[in-house]
Amino acid sequence: MQSMTTRRRLIATGAAAAAALAVLAAPPAWAQDFYAGKTIELIVPFPEGGVTDVVARFLQPFLQEHIPGNPTVTVRNLGGGGSVLGANYFEENAQPDGQTILFTTASTVFPYLLGQEGVEYDLDNKRVGFAIAIGPVVYAAPQTGVEKAADLANPDVPLVYGGIGATASDMPVILAFEALGLDVKTALGFQGRGPIRLAFERGETNLDFQFTAVYLTQVLPQVEAGQAVPLMTGGSAGSDGRFTERDPVVSDLPSVYEVYKEIHGEEPSGPSWDAFETAAALTFQYGLTGWMPEETPQEALEALAQAVEAINADPEFQQKGKEVTGGYELQAGLDIEENVKGALSLEPEVEDYLRTLLTEKYGVNL
Repeated sequence: MQSMTTRRRLIATGAAAAAALAVLAAPPAWAQDFYAGKTIELIVPFPEGGVTDVVARFLQPFLQEHIPGNPTVTVRNLGGGGSVLGANYFEENAQPDGQTILFTTASTVFPYLLGQEGVEYDLDNKRVGFAIAIGPVVYAAPQTGVEKAADLANPDVPLVYGGIGATASDMPVILAFEALGLDVKTALGFQGRGPIRLAFERGETNLDFQFTAVYLTQVLPQVEAGQAVPLMTGGSAGSDGRFTERDPVVSDLPSVYEVYKEIHGEEPSGPSWDAFETAAALTFQYGLTGWMPEETPQEALEALAQAVEAINADPEFQQKGKEVTGGYELQAGLDIEENVKGALSLEPEVEDYLRTLLTEKYGVNL
């Protein structure tokens, strides 16, 4: 694995990169025929039933229908080690033939970025087949006295947040709290966001986040009943790659960026903010990413990019996507790979900040 201290964070180019790497309207004939008669295996390094598995199985029939050549697409769950075991299996066994895709979240990326023990996979040399965003909504209990996000700086009672782990999907939310300068007690070790939501409903915690699909279906009824107060989202990346925009699915709520400016009266900056933006890109903007071996044929990447375009235009995908993901579009790897790889590179001061925070405050063994 490349040393973290030798990496340099690339400047994300957002829409400019997408334009430069835009896929042709129609792939050449060899891309059309590449997957004919083949099988694509999506390796999900988590047990069945989690968000990654649910989204993989949601995408499965659309990929079969819209990838040129109509290959068979299967989903294989290889859970264990917080996704590390499945990712290690992919590293050792996946062939560069376009037929094996590691479909995973930032829970796989962060252990790699931080060089955690047991990580045997290298994401820097992987190709990106496709990705789909998964945005968060942060909300609080009315008993906190918090009516809007800026009130988190002065709650009526101590804030208690429940999470899975500091290097799991909680990382960007925890980093948002740190960047905003909030005093939050964090209780980690829950086995999923479902149990965390139930703990909030029982009053064991008073600050939580859920991904948009769960928020819109499970938490919004609590909001309407006056049992939860929606506060902010993680935001979305603008054309310059910075997280200054609102989440397009929950655009009525402010982003962390807006809340920072309201609390502090200035633009966010420094290692804590840079760490948040990096984690947010990997967890939210490219939340569920399909990784492929380094030598994957260009024909395969072109075929997947063509499928992404067709899937996004599919009315059934648009309708069902609102229920499963919140309504985010698929993103073609050829459009976003440069930005994803940029997010995999940390400036030394950001790496130092993360290592110090995670080891000293959250007890992570790095």
